This record gives sequence, C-alpha cells and structure tokens, in this order.
Amino acid sequence: MTTKAYGAHAADRPLEPLTIERRQPGPNDVQIEIAYCGVCHSDLHQVRSEWPGTLYPCVPGHEIVGHVAAVGDAVTRFKRGDIVGVGCMVDSCRTCPACAEGLEQYCESGFVATYNGATDDPPGHTLGGYAQRIVVDEQFVLRISHPQDQLAAVAPLLCAGITTYSPLRHWRVGPGQKVGIVGIGGLGHMGIKLARAMGATTVAITSSENKREAARALGADDVILSSSRAEMAAHSGSFDFILNTVAASHSLDALLNLLKRDGTMTLVGVPEHAHPSPNIGALIFRRRAIAGSLIGGIRETQEMLDFCAEHGIVADIETIPMQDIETAYSRMQRNDVKYRFVIDCATL
Repeated sequence: MTTKAYGAHAADRPLEPLTIERRQPGPNDVQIEIAYCGVCHSDLHQVRSEWPGTLYPCVPGHEIVGHVAAVGDAVTRFKRGDIVGVGCMVDSCRTCPACAEGLEQYCESGFVATYNGATDDPPGHTLGGYAQRIVVDEQFVLRISHPQDQLAAVAPLLCAGITTYSPLRHWRVGPGQKVGIVGIGGLGHMGIKLARAMGATTVAITSSENKREAARALGADDVILSSSRAEMAAHSGSFDFILNTVAASHSLDALLNLLKRDGTMTLVGVPEHAHPSPNIGALIFRRRAIAGSLIGGIRETQEMLDFCAEHGIVADIETIPMQDIETAYSRMQRNDVKYRFVIDCATL
C-alpha cells in the first residue's frame, strides 16, 4: 500500500515529501496509523550519512506512537483501535541466546532497525516513522497506557526513555543510592526523571551553568557543574552509579573519580571521535568499572512504558509539523530544544 512520508534521496539533499510502499499486513503483522514520531539525533546522523552505511531513500524515525488500524489473522496481542508504539527495532533473529533472553538489542545476527535495516519489503531496507503508517510484526509492537493527551510526549520514551531506563535497571538503581546523570539533553533529562522515580538520590552533572535550574525542575536533588573543581571535589568518591549520556568526546577521568569503590559509569552516547583513554589507576585502585548499554529489549521496553505510565513520566517536548523537520535538525545541532522534537504526523 502507498503511504505518504518524509525522507531524503541523498546525504546532501534535504528531507522532502515521498510516497513509499508498505507491505499489506501478513498473519502476524500490525498496521499502525502513526500519530506522532519523535526526532532522535540518530535520525540526523543516519540521513546525513554521518554514520556509515545509509541506504537511500532514507526515511528516519524510530520513536513511533499511533493507533492499530488492522491486524493479521494470527495476531493475538493487539486489536484495532489500540494505542501502540514502535521503537528502534522491528525484528531480530529470535533464536540466538540474546534473543532467547529478551535482549533483542544484542541479537548476535544484528537486530533489524526500524529504518535502514535489511528487509524483503521495497526498497530492500526498512523505512521509519516519518510517515503516515507502518506495518510491524506484533512481537515488536508495544502497548501504551498513558492518557491520550500525553501521546506526543510518550514518543521519545521509545528511544530516549529505554536508553536510560535499561542501564538504570541493569545496575539496580534504587533507594539508598546516589546516582549521577551526565548531560542534560534528550537522554539526560529522561535519566533524571527515571532515576528519581526509582528512588535514588539523583544528581545532575552538567558543563552548563545555565542548566542548573532546569535540572532541578526535572527532579534532580542536586546539580554539579563539571567545570568547577571545587564542586567536583566535594562529591569525590560518593556516587554508586553514573549514567553518562554525553555523545561528544570528553575525558572520563574527573567523572570516574566521583565513583565509590565498586561504582560503575555506564556510557550510552557514541562519540564521533573516541574518548581519551582513561586513567587506568582510577579503575584499578577502587575496583571501578566503565560499561556501555544499548537501548533495551522488547520486554524491558514494555516494562519501561508501564513504569512511566504508573509514575506519570513523559518527555519534555516541542511538537512540530513535518514540514519543519529541516529547521528542527538545525536547532537540534545547536542544542536549541528542551528536550525533544516530536513530529505531528497528521501534518503529512
């Protein structure tokens, strides 16, 4: 079936209206009419070929919220009218050890991304959520229980939400712990909200003096200016866990020194250039760890959505019409958004 969308035909061309093909729903498929799609920095990297391997035409978008319009004969989990979401994956091998454990994001054959992933559907790669509709296997569709008036702000949970929730859960963040969130942007603002809801003492760590009040408004118990030696020294050796959301290359040493013995700093941002090698002594002499984390599996993403609905958590967003996407990309590059853009797909 034909569907209106927005995408690019080349890295040096702007996004423009496209007509794309979606498959007719098969027995296990769910057809979704897209209401909102979040704008992730990954969209910009991919469509501009700042990451290798972009396939064109490229239709970005992996923070999708909408309504079920049709289901295949074998679908049991969803029905027409349900409010659902689709995140960063639309398939995986489903047989490797990672998939068997519900960790499809670590699929040993590589998960199928919501856009720019291999598929038998035309044009041979997946096309994302900057579109009117999408067809996805029911195993990769998520149920949303937030109120109707929050659906636009739910969309970024499908990437920014799960990217921060998964490491917080994996490292068992909770009451009695002191947790640092580095970077107050699209990911970091979700990290603050989630860590606070999990019961941890939550401290925002930012390089921007002008983000102090914003971090407190998001729920941070305290704020550290990372460029202040005095503030960093006052918190030395006191953190159980640090979630580092900053994607730009930066020294990790000062942040490592904030950790207690056996503390962990988990990175979720992929820098364009490698971070400087950390001081290994800071790891060895306090048994500290540097770790990484990638989004979350389908089961955990559903858990995250339910947790957020229970605690009234959504992203802070600015809704835009589809036609303003290039302006939004320019503003996103200047960090001129608090904290995520979300496309109103009705504007297609």
